Amino acid sequence: MGNIFGRKRRSRSPSRTRPCCKLKQQRDKLKQYQKKIALQLQRERELAKQLLHDGKKEKAKLLLKKKRYQEQLLEKTENQMSNLEKMVEDIEFAQIEMKVIEGLKIGNDCLKKMHEVMSIEEVERIMDETQEGIDYQRQIDELLAGSLTMEDEEAILEELEAITQEDVELPAVPTEPLPSPTPGRCVRFPGE
Repeated sequence: MGNIFGRKRRSRSPSRTRPCCKLKQQRDKLKQYQKKIALQLQRERELAKQLLHDGKKEKAKLLLKKKRYQEQLLEKTENQMSNLEKMVEDIEFAQIEMKVIEGLKIGNDCLKKMHEVMSIEEVERIMDETQEGIDYQRQIDELLAGSLTMEDEEAILEELEAITQEDVELPAVPTEPLPSPTPGRCVRFPGE
C-alpha cells in the first residue's frame, strides 16, 4: 500500500552498504573513545595539581606520565579517525562511480537498440525519398507559377542591358541666383 502513489523502493545491495556502515560505526566508536580519553586527561591533570599541592610530587609525576601516554593514544586514534574518514569517502565515491558506469551501460544499450532499428541504409533511403519529394514539389510549383524559360531569362537580361545603355536625361539646372536669407525670415524653396 505504501507504493501506490510513489515509485517502488529498491533495496540497497548489502554488499555495497555493509562495509561503509561498518567503517562509520568504527569511526563513531573512535570518537566516543576520544571523548572518554579527553575527559580522563582533564581529570588526571586536576588530580596531579592536587597531588602537587598536597606535596606528593612522585605520585603527581607518575600520574603525568600516565597522562602523557594517554595523550599519545589520543593522537593515534585521531590518525586512525582520519584514515577511516578517508576510507568512507573513497567507498562513497566508488559507489557514485559505479552508478555512473551503470548509467553509461544503460545508455550504450539504448543506443545499440536504436541503431538496430535504424540502419544507415534506412536513413539514406529516407533522405533520398525526401529529396525526391522536394524535387517533385518544385516541378509542380514551376508548372503552376508558369515560370520563365531560359530564353525568357536571356531576353529580360538583354532588355535590362539596353535600358542601362541609353542616355539618361537629367533635369535642367536653374540659372537664376538663389535668394539670400534675411534674418528672422524663413526662406522656402520651390517644392517644399
